[in-house]
Amino acid sequence: MAVTSGRARSSGPADGPSSSSVPARSSGLARSSGLARSSGLARSSGPAHGSSSAPDGPEPMLLYLVKQVELAVRWRLDDIVRPAGLTALQYTALTVLERHPDLSTAQLARNSFVSAQSMADMINALEGRGLIERHRDRADRRRLVVALTAGGRELLDRYRGQVSALEADMLAGLTPAQATSLRRALHACHANLAGHPPR
Repeated sequence: MAVTSGRARSSGPADGPSSSSVPARSSGLARSSGLARSSGLARSSGPAHGSSSAPDGPEPMLLYLVKQVELAVRWRLDDIVRPAGLTALQYTALTVLERHPDLSTAQLARNSFVSAQSMADMINALEGRGLIERHRDRADRRRLVVALTAGGRELLDRYRGQVSALEADMLAGLTPAQATSLRRALHACHANLAGHPPR
């Protein structure tokens, strides 16, 4: 999760819950889980959902485990920001703008992991609530960019503690060294898939 605010700066997200406790509560989650199964990602024949018993068959692919973590984080983050009338994806977009102000719509979409059309709709909604604003780029007046408003920064501050606690839940049981190694490994995996392997 790019996943910016307390979440993203500490993400290693913006950048947790046990994925075994996360039901597929929306059609999106159910479709993602179904896709993982049908594509052969969940190839373990052992106990499901993190049972303490040793698996009888091969371990699930890392692709599947990463997807489980993503869905678990999104589910928990949705619960945290729902009182503010936000979704996890909208919150993520705000945290991206906190780290990288004055992004174009296309840049914000890429960094928030949504399509350009979805981001256009999201910008309209967030701008309507006074959380972001659009203005001309000072360096290139032809370019329209997006930035946080004071209201957007206040909202991120309001939920920073809860989001940091979510990350602490996710990392429970890991030593600081293990958490640092996990962060580096995830950065490397992302860079590999983005076509830019780390030096």
